[in-house]
Amino acid sequence: MSKKILIINGHPNKESLNFAFAKAYKKGAIGAHAEVQEIIISDLNFNPNLESGFQKRTELEPDLLASWEKIKWADHLVWIHPVWWGGLPALLKGFIDRLFLPGFTFQYKENSMFWDKLLKGKTSHIITTLDQPSWYYRLFYGRPSVNQLKKSTLKFCGINSVKVSYFGIIKNSDIVLRQKWIAKVEKLGRQLK
Repeated sequence: MSKKILIINGHPNKESLNFAFAKAYKKGAIGAHAEVQEIIISDLNFNPNLESGFQKRTELEPDLLASWEKIKWADHLVWIHPVWWGGLPALLKGFIDRLFLPGFTFQYKENSMFWDKLLKGKTSHIITTLDQPSWYYRLFYGRPSVNQLKKSTLKFCGINSVKVSYFGIIKNSDIVLRQKWIAKVEKLGRQLK
């Protein structure tokens, strides 16, 4: 049985290096005989604001319901996004806020501080771009976007195997370096990581 991979692209600009990474990963994964689906968050029609928090459920728009079906289908979630101001792009954060809900990705236990992790058995890979060296982002800032997505979201929901790949410094990169990075991402796709 082939591996089911979902690529979640959190960059709003279709001309970005992140879109080239998504295309390269997809090419590699298909070459390795994986089944691949995509969510391009900037193409979705939804309100990213979780207006009532968890107090009142806001009806999910059709694009979010379709995205949820893809997440349930997938064995492996590949998150591709830039780091902006140390964190996730606003639309990607809104996507998570609206879709990673109690009863979907986790469920609080009654009269307990613990919860059920409803995405157990899935794996994930975060591919992110930076305008600083990854070591600097880790040592001086504590890699807040990774902590938020990997630890506070994915692991919270039961995805314990989460790999992270950093690419940067983007603003100083030339076409030769970018092509090298794209080839590396395609290789990650072929390795189904």
